[in-house]
Amino acid sequence: MSVVFRADGLPPASRVDYWREIISNVFLPLDLRGEIGPTTPAELRTTEIGPIRFTDSVTGPGSSFRTGRTPRLIRSSDPDVCLVGVLVEGDVRVEQDARQAVLRPGDLSFIDPARPFEQSFTAMRNLRVSVPKAMIPLRDRELGELTGVRIPGDRGAGALASALTRQLAHSVDELPAPEVARLGTAVVDVLAVALAGRLDRSSAVPEARERTLLHRVYAFVEQHLADPELSPRSIAAAHHVSLRSLYKLFESEPVSVSAWVRRRRLERCRQDLRDPAQQDRPVAAIGARWGFLSAAHFSRAFRDAYGVSPGESRRHDVEVGRETPW
Repeated sequence: MSVVFRADGLPPASRVDYWREIISNVFLPLDLRGEIGPTTPAELRTTEIGPIRFTDSVTGPGSSFRTGRTPRLIRSSDPDVCLVGVLVEGDVRVEQDARQAVLRPGDLSFIDPARPFEQSFTAMRNLRVSVPKAMIPLRDRELGELTGVRIPGDRGAGALASALTRQLAHSVDELPAPEVARLGTAVVDVLAVALAGRLDRSSAVPEARERTLLHRVYAFVEQHLADPELSPRSIAAAHHVSLRSLYKLFESEPVSVSAWVRRRRLERCRQDLRDPAQQDRPVAAIGARWGFLSAAHFSRAFRDAYGVSPGESRRHDVEVGRETPW
């Protein structure tokens, strides 16, 4: 189910701050500057499908924005995801890695939020798919060649990826959840083909059946992170494959299946520790909520991942007054 944000009832002078806070908290920390006309509608709709997030943003006439990621924002939050955009209406200019592209309706763009970028637009509608980098079968160096370039959406795999992404945005709240999950898998696969095709690396995209199984595993992990019994053995059993086959499936991935489960659990714990509504929840309870039944194990794993203990991480957020990083 999608979550929709609007700012229609706010004074015009407060709307940019509102959108900056919503985008930074729901999506990822971004710098947002610009203005919204006094009667201009704006809407952001976001949907999670397993580890994938779809965001549909609309700004009306009279709007003018510049948004992006600065080195300071990247230091504060460095999600291991990539952002693939599909422009539906309007014009958008994207800059990253000393390259600049002007997008037209239907075109695709690729952004790596781990490096500075800037995007400017007026009235537009843009779809953005946030995908864990581990799910895109391209090396970091190859992904770096895609930033700040236009991926045409009127021919080849780009046209198919553009159409399928827009179809998912149109149908996500109308279709049964299993169909949405399958369509989400198809979108990621076709986006990967379009990205590889832009690099002329189509052979880098693995065989479709294995990619489909891999995406199902990622989605299954996301849905069962709170289950302390989640393990490679239970994942393999749920997908009717041997444990050896599951390990082989992850051989070409950046991390093993066990490491992926641990990473996603820790990321969920970190989000809860930063949530003001959960400041009274004990650290150990947050760990247990996401499958860490041993408080000592949770603390060690968190420190190994982030360099501080869960309690230190929470105290740091409180001491800086949950400073918004823009």
